[in-house]
Amino acid sequence: MHHRAVGELSFTGLIVAVSAYTILKPNPIFPGQEDPSGKPEDWTLGEMRKWLSLRGLEPADGATRGELLERIKLNMRAALVA
Repeated sequence: MHHRAVGELSFTGLIVAVSAYTILKPNPIFPGQEDPSGKPEDWTLGEMRKWLSLRGLEPADGATRGELLERIKLNMRAALVA
C-alpha cells in the first residue's frame, strides 16, 4: 500500500509541474497558424482561404480567386487604417 501512495504522489507532482510549466512559459505548446507569406496575388486558393479563416472571415464555398483576393485586400487596407 505504501508503494502505491508514493506512485500516486509522484504522478500528481508530475501533473502539477507540467501544468505550471505550460501556464507560465511564454511560447504555447501548439503555436497558432501563421499567415501565408508574400503578396496575396501569389497565394494559392488554399492560402487565401486560410488567411480569411484565421480572421473569422469565412469565405463562401463558391467564391472565385478574384473575389477572395479582393476581400483580402480590403481587409488588409482596413487593418492599416484602424
